[in-house]
Amino acid sequence: MTDAAAPAPRLRDRLDRVWLFAAALPIAIALFDPAQGVETARFGVDALLHTMPFIAFAVFAVAYLKASGAERLLARAFEGPQLRMVVLAAMLGGLAPFCSCEVIPFIAALLAVGAPLSAVMAFWLSSPLMDPAQFAITAGTLGVDFALAKAAAAIGLGILGGLTVMGWAKGPLFADPLRERPAIGGCCSARKPFSGAPVWRFWQAADRRETFRTTALSNALFLTKWLLIAYMLEALMLAYIPAEAVAGVLGGDGVWPVLMGALVGAPAYLNGYAAVPLVDALLQQGMAQGAAMSFMLAGGVSCIPAAVAVWALVKPRVFGAYLAIALVGSVLAGLAWGALA
Repeated sequence: MTDAAAPAPRLRDRLDRVWLFAAALPIAIALFDPAQGVETARFGVDALLHTMPFIAFAVFAVAYLKASGAERLLARAFEGPQLRMVVLAAMLGGLAPFCSCEVIPFIAALLAVGAPLSAVMAFWLSSPLMDPAQFAITAGTLGVDFALAKAAAAIGLGILGGLTVMGWAKGPLFADPLRERPAIGGCCSARKPFSGAPVWRFWQAADRRETFRTTALSNALFLTKWLLIAYMLEALMLAYIPAEAVAGVLGGDGVWPVLMGALVGAPAYLNGYAAVPLVDALLQQGMAQGAAMSFMLAGGVSCIPAAVAVWALVKPRVFGAYLAIALVGSVLAGLAWGALA
């Protein structure tokens, strides 16, 4: 007797809910405001087309890094003197083409073999804040200066976290940081990283060509759908949120707008891609530059994938320290950028 055929997946399981939301959003708006529904769709598509060259560069860069195996160079940041490890981990965290859930098994392995928590914390803090794709998208929308400043802030925040852990390493806060059985699963379906030295001419190997293709396709779809939604939300913010309200809370000079930017950004759970168009809209409505920086940094560290990656591995007190360091660092970076900008 033959086995019964496996049931076909249901239609709702095959459909991407993010794409469904992107299609439904302007339709829902049109039910109440037809003109704005059309404008929301038009604004989102036009902004996406304007950003497309930056998306293409970001997709190619990340796919090349993965196909060549260059991400293996990341492990070198966790060798040598601890201070050197902290600095290199913070720098490479902002360059690594990992999504937050891909970091989980990598970091779990490092912690299991005794890598210092200070270097891991530096990497954790900087990794969700900047990568090649985020830099390209940020530069294309908010300008190269803002993108460079955010990259510097990401590295600085990572170093701040690493030095904080180094200073308190012998205290009860960071003692025995790992959970009993850390969860190391992830939401990604990425391939296992290549081992050995990078192969820069990856196209000569079939498995690396396949990695390039699948990585490029998945990243292109990911960036397109989330940016389309973010741009449509930007259109709605410009249409419905009074500029004077934004300027009153997040505008002006001093510590208050920067602090409010971090406090609003942290619970917003926005990843670095979706936050760019929204910050662009807020800046047009009077948001201070320093508040924009603190908003993006605090929201990037606390976004759900990044936070889950940390929560899955460490005890709650270490997770709380991770969030506290992120908040303080975001405010300091916002003040610095506000003074320069």
